Amino acid sequence: MTYRYDFAPTPFGDALAVFSDEGIVSFDLSEAEDPTVPWLLENVSARLGARVDPDPGAADELAHLLDEYFEGAEVRFDEHLRFDWSLAEGFTLKALQSIQTIPWGETLSYGEVAVLAGHPGAARAVGTACRMTPFSIIVPVHRVVRSDGSPGQYGAHPERKRYLLDLEAQRR
Repeated sequence: MTYRYDFAPTPFGDALAVFSDEGIVSFDLSEAEDPTVPWLLENVSARLGARVDPDPGAADELAHLLDEYFEGAEVRFDEHLRFDWSLAEGFTLKALQSIQTIPWGETLSYGEVAVLAGHPGAARAVGTACRMTPFSIIVPVHRVVRSDGSPGQYGAHPERKRYLLDLEAQRR
């Protein structure tokens, strides 16, 4: 399998996009100010068990979709991109695929996603799946909220989650 990477701009900084022959494998909003730091690629390479090579332009379609999304268009990334789910398995995979069905501008609680994924009572596991997603933004884990309707966290960046929820709420 061939793995390649490129960067795509977001309002939060450039994100590392990794692709395989099957589709996008990872979309990572880095904690680093410089997304080219080697540890990002080392992490993905180690998880895939393969080398990831640069491919300028590989993220062009994704960058275009992100531009539309951040301009307020109701983009469903799964309608435009093929996903390679190599970095998700078991319940995490089921939860993330269930999350993809949440419509633009709507939210579900962690418990509601657990039910959709076939495991009622696994709300905490849904939270873990959201935190561990290999697909920031493009699998809309930001649409998963606490049972009281409050946003909750988004990794270490709850302000990003609020930004994404507010962006989608403007177009409802």
